[in-house]
Amino acid sequence: MGVVSNESELRDLFQEDGYEYSTEYPMFVEAFICTRETESMMRPALAALYGVVFLLNVVGNSLVVLVVLHNRPHRTVTDVYLLNLAGADLLFALTLPIWAAYQVIGWRFGTFLCKVVSILQDLNFYSGILLLACISVDRYLAIVHATRAGADQRRWVVFVCLGLWILSFLLALPALVLRDVFSPPKSNPVCYENVGVDTARWRVILRLLPQTFGFLLPLLVMLFCYGSTLAVLFRARTGQKHRAMRVVLAVVLVFLLCWLPYNITLVIDSLMWAQVLTDSCGLRDHVDRALLVTQVLGYLHSCLNPIVYAFVGQKFRHSLLRILASRGLVSKDFLIRHRVPSSHSSSSANTTTM
Repeated sequence: MGVVSNESELRDLFQEDGYEYSTEYPMFVEAFICTRETESMMRPALAALYGVVFLLNVVGNSLVVLVVLHNRPHRTVTDVYLLNLAGADLLFALTLPIWAAYQVIGWRFGTFLCKVVSILQDLNFYSGILLLACISVDRYLAIVHATRAGADQRRWVVFVCLGLWILSFLLALPALVLRDVFSPPKSNPVCYENVGVDTARWRVILRLLPQTFGFLLPLLVMLFCYGSTLAVLFRARTGQKHRAMRVVLAVVLVFLLCWLPYNITLVIDSLMWAQVLTDSCGLRDHVDRALLVTQVLGYLHSCLNPIVYAFVGQKFRHSLLRILASRGLVSKDFLIRHRVPSSHSSSSANTTTM
């Protein structure tokens, strides 16, 4: 299949295949000006990666839910955030098999499911990162200001989480309104935004939402809170707080490694749509492939959350081992050998399953 060199050839291509070309959907112009065969070759591999992320997501986040619910009498504010974070990631996991199939066969699931799956994806994106920011604030208060969560704080966290879910849903509404199914000629159906005639302007506006509320602002909150936390931990002399420092460093590094490449690629793509950068076939080819790969990296963050926020923490491992021991899956001797030192329970910085 050759390259369509200009818009008039694209119009002829549509008409030859029985399609009435219309400038109402100029995104088709961009989609068919360049033929990206290498992108098609990548899609089966991406589908397999989606499957791996799905399995890791379900197993890891299910264990987080199990441990947090099991520790109900000692549940902290951070534990409530962790529970909501695991729930958001599990909700997102439901969409991964559909996205995996989409990579291989195109969108064969109808407009309704296109909208539902898209809003679930965006809902996870917003709620997940906002919850991570809330966890950073809670750790900041616990370590920097040595604040212990009282009954009032535990009651308020329910309303905070409810507010975060409502805000996340509102931010994800564009996916519900704009997502639609299109059937381009000589290509599989796609689930894509229908932004009307002014595609470039609306696409840049829609990109500002996730990059501002879903990445930049939460990142600034996390950097401030964890930066202040690290300053306190560096001055601490106890091994306990040094262990907490490792968790904090892992949180920031994993967050940046997973989401920074995708957001940088989105910025480049938005600059091309705004015609700040020249949109050539070569550059478009690289950017589209980068969007596919970095999006998978961002999705991977949903299954790394249990590792970063839970499995790195000794108290979580001990709680999980106690549950397994109560079911006879591990021996009592093994549990004793891996128990958490009692000194951990006396610190406000570690009164959590992390």
